[in-house]
Amino acid sequence: MSGSVSRRTFVGGALLLALKQGTAQAQGFAGLGMSGEGFAPVVAGKKLVFPGDHGPHPDFRIEWWYVTANLVDAAGAAYGAQWTLFRQAMAPGPQAEGWANQQIWMAHAAVTRADIHRFSETFARGGVGQAGVEATPFHAWIDAWQIRGREGMNSDAMSPLELNAEGADFAYALRLEADHALVLQGEDGYSVKSEQGQASYYYSQPYFKAAGRITIDGAPVKVTGKAWLDREWSSQPLAADQTGWDWLSLHFGSDEKLMLFRLRETNGRHFISGKWFSADGNGRTIAFSDIVMTPKAWTDVAGRRIPTGWDIAIPPLSLAISCAPLNPKCWMGTRFPYWEGPIRFSGSHSGVGYLEMTGY
Repeated sequence: MSGSVSRRTFVGGALLLALKQGTAQAQGFAGLGMSGEGFAPVVAGKKLVFPGDHGPHPDFRIEWWYVTANLVDAAGAAYGAQWTLFRQAMAPGPQAEGWANQQIWMAHAAVTRADIHRFSETFARGGVGQAGVEATPFHAWIDAWQIRGREGMNSDAMSPLELNAEGADFAYALRLEADHALVLQGEDGYSVKSEQGQASYYYSQPYFKAAGRITIDGAPVKVTGKAWLDREWSSQPLAADQTGWDWLSLHFGSDEKLMLFRLRETNGRHFISGKWFSADGNGRTIAFSDIVMTPKAWTDVAGRRIPTGWDIAIPPLSLAISCAPLNPKCWMGTRFPYWEGPIRFSGSHSGVGYLEMTGY
């Protein structure tokens, strides 16, 4: 539709202007290493409070609501689904009304199976009702894409939820339910991202059971599986010399969970962090020195060489696994392009998860 295209062009252009077009590579992936001066700082010791922190934090420069799901159909064929809503502030200060509002919203949706990867992207301006998030009752939306809390939602578990999105050649509608409380990443939700002290507030719901429908090229299929929600906000989540990240969320067959990320620096060093969650929801922070993330297989996609296969070792957990993608061509050719897709892993442990890689 021409109206949607013109809005996408306008808002996408505004977002690029907000990130000082041409500086994104010098300031980390998508400009996330740019100075957060004027915006609220991320400080250690803040207590995250729900349901309030399910909502937006406009005093911070960037935040997102992020869901990934590993799914199977009745025949056992594997699928992946992604739903992401980003909020980016173009300038600090009190929130202006209407079209003068300084918030830009961007969303990505994707579905994957072994032979197909489909994605869509949309933009909206804050202040005019095209996109937003409400903490109570929980509702995150951009146009018709949405995550909504169902009646009786438990805010401490952020469950149950329903989410949906659609593109030109795919759609999905899923219900997510969890019987565990949310988990706090980092130290009580304070997640350090660099030796210079960049950080974010970060919590997750990795215990979702998912059920619903995926439609590809007009053919619907019922699916079930596991899903993971991440919530993160910051004013400068990367250091200026960090060019991107390699992030994994892993569901183990035992219902244990593992989050890992490696932030790549221009000097060839990496900042690595991880947290292990037991089946009952207890978390264990993993020391930087105890994590070994080694790329082992590469895929040529979109003119780039992407490390789509990884070996992960964490000796204190007696963990040594190899991760492989369901589809190595999971390139998100969006305004700020990246690779993201479902993976399987085996070795000392087995299971499924998601891998996201930016800045390549």
